Amino acid sequence: MSMKTVGMISSYRALDNRGDWLWQQTPNQLGIWGNIQMQALAENPDFLLMYQFDFPQPSLPVPWFKKFRQKQQKSELNLDSLLRSVPKERIIYLLREPPLDEIVSVNTYNYQQAKNCCGYISGPDDFAPTPDYMPAIWYHGNSFRELNEMPPPEKIAPCSWITSGINRTANHNQRLNFLESLQSRGIKFDLYGRNLPLWAKTCGQLGNKWHGMAPYYYNLAIENYADNSWYVSEKLWDSLLAWCLPIYYGGTAADKLLPPGSFLRLPSLDEKGIAYIQEITANPDAWHNAKDKIAEARQIILHKLNLLNWLSDFVGEFS
Repeated sequence: MSMKTVGMISSYRALDNRGDWLWQQTPNQLGIWGNIQMQALAENPDFLLMYQFDFPQPSLPVPWFKKFRQKQQKSELNLDSLLRSVPKERIIYLLREPPLDEIVSVNTYNYQQAKNCCGYISGPDDFAPTPDYMPAIWYHGNSFRELNEMPPPEKIAPCSWITSGINRTANHNQRLNFLESLQSRGIKFDLYGRNLPLWAKTCGQLGNKWHGMAPYYYNLAIENYADNSWYVSEKLWDSLLAWCLPIYYGGTAADKLLPPGSFLRLPSLDEKGIAYIQEITANPDAWHNAKDKIAEARQIILHKLNLLNWLSDFVGEFS
């Protein structure tokens, strides 16, 4: 089978001109995984991934979320040039953001527009043409080989939480209210993140997520959305790849994808949840008991759930 190139376009600002996107998720050079080579900026790719691409809506104001996650797209955007002459059946649309009430209409519009140019359209919600979880990406700077082969790093602290101060939806505010409750009750954990409220007791921002996870036995992995069976984000993958035992608040997708015992379920974002965190993080026993399951989950994330592996399987169906 000949190697196929996969290009990529996205509305995420941080991915502009990222020629090495996803290259850290393969043990091979230059973005190669199996039968594909991930070349986001390729001029004439064999396949094209539209990764959280927001189609322009000429007559509508820019939604709040675009103001912090992407550049505003002009209505005169030349979509044909972005598609790079890739046939419709070889264009993949993957929507990554959760179906928060505030942006469901935008997600629905994106799905409708994607039908005009994409052969496969998926997202983590029931109204997507093909509902499914988002294949795994992660945000550690470690190489694939290092993550794949490393033993657990030295653990010296009980628990961390990496989050942000975004407060533009009801779900975001629920998370921040829980954070305030945790800190006001004196629960011991280290908080990292950007744009956090002034009242938050924080250890600052991180240049590398690894530094805020690897030294800790436990990590609070709290999704912004927990109300369906599809949505699961890098919060869980990052935590496990750093050999943390995640205390996870989210939907049931994780239960379908990872082995039982590889993460703990935070029951709720209230007093019951606070008591649970306090009990678990009082000692490292739960981490030691789950260490083998964490190791198993890490291999599933790296080799099976990996977005590059998903793309390789998709391309393989055309051979």
